[in-house]
Amino acid sequence: MNLTHRKATLVDVKNIVALLREDELGQIREQVQEKLDQRYIDAFHRINSDANQYLMVVELNSDIVGTCHLTVLPSLTLMGSTRLQIEAVRVSEKYRGMKIGEWMMQAAFQYAIEQGASIIQLTTNKKRIQAKKFYEKLGFESTHEGMKLYLQNK
Repeated sequence: MNLTHRKATLVDVKNIVALLREDELGQIREQVQEKLDQRYIDAFHRINSDANQYLMVVELNSDIVGTCHLTVLPSLTLMGSTRLQIEAVRVSEKYRGMKIGEWMMQAAFQYAIEQGASIIQLTTNKKRIQAKKFYEKLGFESTHEGMKLYLQNK
């Protein structure tokens, strides 16, 4: 299998959003329309202009089959360590079971090493039981309880 990864471009955003919609939680949260919502475009530009962000797309024969969003987090904790946060991990439904997710995560691990990170962290929704098993198989441990506060736009 000829997999490659690269930094996403604006042209990729519609495909990325479509990947984010490919599960029950994403279908509620994300919108794919003929014309991409401006909020996605604005978010892409904020991500793309930040040197600590890497919005990865994984390609198989030039088709986007996966994505994840990597954020380098400098920190004072752990004696000034650098962390890599992994978010929005998705593999196209039609390509699941082909070890693309493992390949993408290994690429993310390599990126973390290149950025000098000493810890990699991620969160997964408690409803995504298979995702949790996948991350545990890669060596991740549930060491913290995550919390979120959603702010309303008023």
